[in-house]
Amino acid sequence: MEGFKTFEDLDVYKIAREFRKKIFKLSKELPQLEKYNLANQIRRAAVSLTNCIAEGHGRFHYQENIQFLRQSRGSLEELIDDLNICIDENYVEDTVSNRLKEEAYEVLKKLNGYIKYLCRCKEEAKEVKEIVKAI
Repeated sequence: MEGFKTFEDLDVYKIAREFRKKIFKLSKELPQLEKYNLANQIRRAAVSLTNCIAEGHGRFHYQENIQFLRQSRGSLEELIDDLNICIDENYVEDTVSNRLKEEAYEVLKKLNGYIKYLCRCKEEAKEVKEIVKAI
């Protein structure tokens, strides 16, 4: 995590952004009847995935950042379910949907890792604060 300056430098953001691009491409390939339903929902969840990473990074406290990452994780899980809908309705080939689901789970691993990292940082900051307070 050393050396990053903006949320755009975060690995989790970079891979989530790439995933979002693929999801947007998928949404454009859905049938016309889904243009205002599933396609719109998929795009909103994909935007939320990366927006929440960015917004959390802009928060001052670890806990706020973690909360936004959890929201991002929820949007990602929603996208996985949307992929299941695409599979169930035969909107997309199995190979495409399975590849996207694999990528989604990789993003999920990165999100969980970043949350874990921030939790450790939060605990370390708390310990330092207690030490300083005791002095």
